[in-house]
Amino acid sequence: MLTLISGATIVNEDRKTCGSLLIENDRIAEIYEGDATPRGHYDRKVDAAGCFVLPGVIDDHVHFREPGLTSKADIESESRAAAFGGVTSYFDMPNTIPQTTTPEALDEKLRIAAARSHVNYSFFFGATNDNIHLVRNIDKSRIPGIKLFMGSSTGNMLVDREEALEDIFRYAGMPVMVHCEDTGVINANMAAARAKYGEDPVIGLHPVIRSREACLKSASLAVRLARKYGTRLHVAHVTTAEELALFEAAGDTLPRITAEAVVAHLLFSDRDYARLGALIKCNPAIKSPSDRAALRAALSDGRIAVIGTDHAPHRLDEKQGGCCRAVSGMPMVQFSLVSMLGLVDEGVLSIERLVRLMCHNPADLFGVSGRGYIRRGYKADIVVVRPGVPWTVTGGIIQSKCGWSPLLGNTFRWRVEHTFCNGSHILNNGIFDEDSRGEALEFSR
Repeated sequence: MLTLISGATIVNEDRKTCGSLLIENDRIAEIYEGDATPRGHYDRKVDAAGCFVLPGVIDDHVHFREPGLTSKADIESESRAAAFGGVTSYFDMPNTIPQTTTPEALDEKLRIAAARSHVNYSFFFGATNDNIHLVRNIDKSRIPGIKLFMGSSTGNMLVDREEALEDIFRYAGMPVMVHCEDTGVINANMAAARAKYGEDPVIGLHPVIRSREACLKSASLAVRLARKYGTRLHVAHVTTAEELALFEAAGDTLPRITAEAVVAHLLFSDRDYARLGALIKCNPAIKSPSDRAALRAALSDGRIAVIGTDHAPHRLDEKQGGCCRAVSGMPMVQFSLVSMLGLVDEGVLSIERLVRLMCHNPADLFGVSGRGYIRRGYKADIVVVRPGVPWTVTGGIIQSKCGWSPLLGNTFRWRVEHTFCNGSHILNNGIFDEDSRGEALEFSR
């Protein structure tokens, strides 16, 4: 099967070039620069005039809820949402039921994904207080890394024994992604809030309870341990200006200690609680406009290495209430790319930088084999986006199983027109290939 994508602006490796792509079966066969359409016989042609062609997005941080939590979401529904959003690969988190903390649980997730995932997939292995022997012996080519809930946990995966923490950082031998919030600080803040405001404090107090102090204290400890043992550390969903001081600006080579920003913290601030309430409740909490501004600035200066989503759907009924009753998390994977392209339009970052943060750097940081770039011989994970086409998020557009989004009613000016995954034309101007299946990602270390 030969597919020609012609007449586009190709964004790749910090350059924009006018050109065309030839896909042969599942791989990129040729990259043509210039206005001329290559001659030849093709099985399929995509006229991408006026569009931008990007590598498929690699989302390093999702919760697709399967197994065990499928009333909220599942691998089939959320991978479909990913494809609609131009996301062709994802790394899923271990706080499912059962938790992905044993080789058997990992094997089961891989089996489910092979049968049900529309795009490419992999799964973090979860660290616990007592599974370091499994961490040390896991096949490093099958997973992106170790996920560590340090100081705070969703799903009872908190690692709080000093010896266990030291061992994880010492023996991981692969990237360690860390959720950093200090439980002691959070518990004290919650007790004070309940004493003053009742059992379920209003949602506007969420960033006061899950405070900047809680984030900084835990992140500082993680960085100290990583420096002590030379660990490749990736701090998930950084939310504060103070935390950013812990990270070096990335140059041509990613440093050993990196930071992730997620879409919600780049879009919203604590002023939005009044409008959206618990729909934007997430952990760590969305914080001040000045924190959001600092995160946005760090996208361009290199202190933020990766943009992920922390896509974490819940049923709408679970999102009702205040700081205690409403659950934390929101669906984001379908609208992450168009949201960040909106920031490109605002001048927050360049489209070349966006591609580095959402495609190149996740591939490089985690060692994804043969993906994340538009290169000859690489897997044909490609997204075609068109600017200047306003559309509004409505309920009928949402592909996530939960059926809601905090972005409902938002108007975007970029549209994902085509998504190719392993050369398969999975999304074609809103028409979705239900039979498409992704592949298990492989990692080179």
